[in-house]
Amino acid sequence: MILRLSSNAHRVALVLVSFLVAVLLSFFSIRNALAVRYAALQTAASLERAMHLEPADARNWYLLGRYWQYNLEDPDTARAIRSYHTALSLNPASWETWLDLAAAHESESNPIEARDAFLHAKKVYPLSAEVSWQYGNFLLRQGELDPAFTEMRLAVEGDPKRAAEAFSRSLRAGSSVEAALDRILPPISEAYLDVIRDQSADGHTANAIKVWDRLVTLHPRFSLYDSFPLVSTLMAQRRIAEAGRVWDQAVVFAGLADLQGPPHSVLWDGGFESSIRNGGFSWLISEGFHAVQVGIDSQEKHSGNSSLRLTFDGKSNVNFAGVCHYVPVQPSTAYRFSAWVKTSGLTTDQGIRFQLHSLGTLDTSTVVTPEVHGTVPWTPIVLPWSSGKDVHELQVCVVRLPSEGAESKIQGTAWVDDVALVPEPTEHPKP
Repeated sequence: MILRLSSNAHRVALVLVSFLVAVLLSFFSIRNALAVRYAALQTAASLERAMHLEPADARNWYLLGRYWQYNLEDPDTARAIRSYHTALSLNPASWETWLDLAAAHESESNPIEARDAFLHAKKVYPLSAEVSWQYGNFLLRQGELDPAFTEMRLAVEGDPKRAAEAFSRSLRAGSSVEAALDRILPPISEAYLDVIRDQSADGHTANAIKVWDRLVTLHPRFSLYDSFPLVSTLMAQRRIAEAGRVWDQAVVFAGLADLQGPPHSVLWDGGFESSIRNGGFSWLISEGFHAVQVGIDSQEKHSGNSSLRLTFDGKSNVNFAGVCHYVPVQPSTAYRFSAWVKTSGLTTDQGIRFQLHSLGTLDTSTVVTPEVHGTVPWTPIVLPWSSGKDVHELQVCVVRLPSEGAESKIQGTAWVDDVALVPEPTEHPKP
């Protein structure tokens, strides 16, 4: 009987202990949940409440420090620093806390303590792009350019999207473009392209060209779209020869130099083989013509893998000029324009044709090829064309001019392929 009572008492004790443990766990879980909830409110009262609920949680002290440091209405940097020190006593491995502590000390004009905090952050997380970035900018503000640029280069290595800002800040600090390239940019294509986009957007085209030329020496690989900002900027500034050079180099780096086409044609992707559109010296295809569907056809083509297809819905006497291509050309040069066209049931007396519009500061002119309509097999279109003495660019468009009668609504399909513009051989006088 005594043994049975002892056994029952033991079981009761185990149940009580389990119950007490469950109660304690529940209590701590509820307290922790409340602390998290209060901390998320991001007010002084809520953060203080979270800290009192969980005083051993370093993050509560860290968040409280950030509140007092970055509160715009009632900042208290001294309280922030005390909170950061408490957080670090609980978790000295928090690089974020070290960085905010450094910023707080710097704002209090205490560069010695700020530097010490930055160095602790570096020690805790030496590979952090954020740590290197903030420390580098601190050194830059202190006028210590060499170590600042070393840290900023480390930041760019870890996060190439910081390259544009790092490059810009180094220029503002007095570096030349060449020095900034040497000291700030690691040999990472993404970093160079980030700088080129930024310098092009800000109108610093000469800087962008220098960065591009340095990138070329790396023999990079990237999308042709990455060249659009610089090429478009150069085109807008009428620096067509430079734009053409950059484009030709970018085509190689994008792995698109072997697109099928006539040798020496200066019109890129005349066979519509790539998916590159609407920028640089690629095809510009407008989606704004409701009466015409424009697409790429991989079933019907003259050569290669695809052609351009135009489908007219028969509801409009449409004036269409929605497929164009800008082409860099040499002034005072004879060229041979050519293309292949096929049509199926293309109605009205105005089918499709090509329009060549020369672009120059003084000399502009427009010529058109004969139109093609009805149903015809693949047919060559050939037109001799010569650039004027100041013409550096030609616009080639696939067009359909409106018919005379307002009710001449065009219907049917046309295909275009193998568009080319080839310089004519220079004739040398016989000896």
